[in-house]
Amino acid sequence: MTAGAAGIGRAVAERFLAKGARVAICDKDPDAVAAFAASHPEAIAEIVDIIDETGMQAFLAKVEYAFGGIDIVHANAGIGGPAGLIEDLDAKDWQETLNVNLMGSFLTCRWAARVMRAQGSGLIVLMSSTAGLFGYPYRSPYATAKWGIIGLMKTLAMELGPHGVRVNAICPGAVEGARMDRVVANEAAARGVSTEEVRANYVSTTSLKTWVTADDIADQIEHLAGPMGQKISGQALAVDGHTEAIM
Repeated sequence: MTAGAAGIGRAVAERFLAKGARVAICDKDPDAVAAFAASHPEAIAEIVDIIDETGMQAFLAKVEYAFGGIDIVHANAGIGGPAGLIEDLDAKDWQETLNVNLMGSFLTCRWAARVMRAQGSGLIVLMSSTAGLFGYPYRSPYATAKWGIIGLMKTLAMELGPHGVRVNAICPGAVEGARMDRVVANEAAARGVSTEEVRANYVSTTSLKTWVTADDIADQIEHLAGPMGQKISGQALAVDGHTEAIM
């Protein structure tokens, strides 16, 4: 699992650890990795930047050697990127958003595809967003990256399906936590409104009028991995309280 030391990644990792699974996570935050490792010494936990190809290859090789095969891969790493009208965005910020969200998923999936194709089974879960299902004003680099994840997922489901490998994408809505706090602050600044107004807007545009938790995401991935999810592949699964629009 990438970006597995905090937030959604940690919630998913801990869900599978609790079920007795062997788990390996990487994350670029040294403090988060240290905290995760201290709490879960039985897991593999490495400090790796998702866009560092050499670092990722070393981490994935370690996992393959330790586990022999792999049942589930969760490509979770991503960043929100800058907020603003497209004419005001910096090209470096745009490129970084695509690199982290797309290149990181590519490096993870390239390895997972090789291993799972050979063993004839496996589940790959990519992390998209409701921003991969709608247009998203003031967040064009993020929306572009998350739509790209959907295209990657659909393609890999077709490539790997004949070999018994399933590929799906989770599309969370607004997930409670520190990462979303930063997103809200950036959006508020870009739009010239208060953070309270942005938060209220996230709730008002969903049918259930609620935010999502990291455990809600873990629930969906656990379902995909379980016996009732064995025929689900090629799907963009929204866990968002039903987003009606992104404003």
